[in-house]
Amino acid sequence: MTELPAFDLPVWMNKGQVAKLAAAAHRWFTRLGEWALWPLKQLDPMTCREAVLELIAWQRDITRFKGEPLDLFRLRVRYAYANARDAGSVEGFKQIFERLGVGYVELEERMPGRDWDVVAIRLSDNQLAQNESLLSTLIQHYGRTCRRYEWKIITTIPMEIQVVEFSNDHLTETAILEEP
Repeated sequence: MTELPAFDLPVWMNKGQVAKLAAAAHRWFTRLGEWALWPLKQLDPMTCREAVLELIAWQRDITRFKGEPLDLFRLRVRYAYANARDAGSVEGFKQIFERLGVGYVELEERMPGRDWDVVAIRLSDNQLAQNESLLSTLIQHYGRTCRRYEWKIITTIPMEIQVVEFSNDHLTETAILEEP
């Protein structure tokens, strides 16, 4: 809440009981403004009380999984509508993972030599280990019906490339045949 501006009293009134009354009135109206804005603050899943968050989550069809941190639950509730909208496409599914802090993932559908309904989700082993319950919940909630999902691990390998100059000479010779 933004603070109310202090009362600008004339110099002869800016002392004693009048100054105390002005300070008390300032505190009272600041508190009154906070009380008036409290219901509005309860509509934001990132700042509302936990009991209200449960109601908003129920309204948006989000269930808290066992051991889910409160800040992650708040994010899932906040982005529930956007995630439901984006769940139907590959790019949207990637955005869901990005919004919820999983990070970069790759999705591959309709791979040659595989059944058409298998979707491969490529991510690092750290992402899978740190977000196992979240990933399972996201697949269950936003995954497409009649699809099978499999995890594929991306392993990063450090690599060095050196640029080195080397000199080579080449010579092009041409021969001309003279006619006799």
